[in-house]
Amino acid sequence: MSTNNQPESASAPAELPGIGESRKIFIAGGAGRIESLIAAPRESAAIRGICVVCHPHPLYGGSMTHKVVYTLASAAMATGLMTARFNFRGVGHSDGSFDNADGETEDALAVLAWLRARLPQAPLLLAGFSFGAYVSLKAAARARPAALISVSIPFGRYVDATEPPPQPACPWLALHSVDDEIVDFAESQTVLNGYARPPEFIRFDGAGHFFHGRLGDLRAAVLPFMEQHFGG
Repeated sequence: MSTNNQPESASAPAELPGIGESRKIFIAGGAGRIESLIAAPRESAAIRGICVVCHPHPLYGGSMTHKVVYTLASAAMATGLMTARFNFRGVGHSDGSFDNADGETEDALAVLAWLRARLPQAPLLLAGFSFGAYVSLKAAARARPAALISVSIPFGRYVDATEPPPQPACPWLALHSVDDEIVDFAESQTVLNGYARPPEFIRFDGAGHFFHGRLGDLRAAVLPFMEQHFGG
């Protein structure tokens, strides 16, 4: 995949990258510029949708370059989706500072609004890993995606909220490893099962929180869900 390594200004008339290309841009957000990477599928078929992937906790080294985030974005592109990864406020070259999932939700909504302005008829896939999974679930109430994917979603230790986000009005896939050493598997599963319509759930064994050595398995697990809802 070729990449334009010069970020474009948020005020410039940034266009979508061509087939098989990616483009770094800055998108205007509530806290200032949001550093983003927009990537197009490698196949010449019509774009089947758009995807926004949210990264793990900013205060613990999370960024858009995280390997799980990349894996989700790669699977989305393989499905034919124009895909955006981005840095939450205060991460990398994004302006602002950590805002406990509230401001980060606004960041996600700003990025998807940028994509929707350029592909207004395209259905949206929201996805996220860890803290980013919580943010994307929170954003879903306003974004109204066609589908949602949550990997290792936290509801307690790393999220300061009294109630979980609202039920998403779309197909929802959650994935979690039972031996997750960061986000408690049982706690998250209990909260997910408390939703009126719990997500489709895929349990991993031996993947830990970061899916070391299991990224191929993670990709294989999310692809059928993506193909089901965006596969032409």
